[in-house]
Amino acid sequence: MSVPEPDNSGHRARLRQRLNEGGSDALLDHELIEYLLALTIPRRDTKPLAKALLAEFGGIGGLLTADHQALARIKGMGETQIAAVKVAHAIALRLLRAEVAERPVLSNWQALLDYLRADMAHHVNERVRVLHLNTKNMLIRDELMSEGSIDEAAVYVREVIKRAMDLGSAAIILVHNHPSGDPSPSRADIEITRNMVEGGKRMGITVHDHIIMGTSGHSSLRALGLM
Repeated sequence: MSVPEPDNSGHRARLRQRLNEGGSDALLDHELIEYLLALTIPRRDTKPLAKALLAEFGGIGGLLTADHQALARIKGMGETQIAAVKVAHAIALRLLRAEVAERPVLSNWQALLDYLRADMAHHVNERVRVLHLNTKNMLIRDELMSEGSIDEAAVYVREVIKRAMDLGSAAIILVHNHPSGDPSPSRADIEITRNMVEGGKRMGITVHDHIIMGTSGHSSLRALGLM
């Protein structure tokens, strides 16, 4: 005789009530992920899976930015569950990106940092992106320029400046992440920034900053006086 699966509807109803009444702060991290997974696994206790995911990826940030292959290695994560995680991440990024796009970037700096942290801080590979701004410092394009190994991504001054000219950018902001988690700039980071500033000057393109994202925070080379 088979044993029926436990009915978790009461527990999920309580989670839903707390969420509805208290907002996202009313649920712990694992409860948020547990409820998200419950939408795709209606008759199974998803708390153990939620806790396993958070432990494996070091928290919500690492979980949401994990790639498909990494998520698929976790027992219990099928295509539907992976899609749910990636949709949650996409929605969060869309909301944060909208905040950045609504106002001039330089007067909306914290919104920019929030967006970049959500998108880049937890990636296991180094990524380089360029934010292109118009004469009013409004974001006109956000492009991934390079993705490398666990600790290195190539970026070429000529390519970045040429792309900025093609887009009619008045200014750019360089951004990349340090998978180690430490956002301190390396000598190479400082050198490429100074070369980019000089290359931009020759073409009338301002380099406002070079931001390095890490899990422990961020560095601004302009704020550090390194450009």
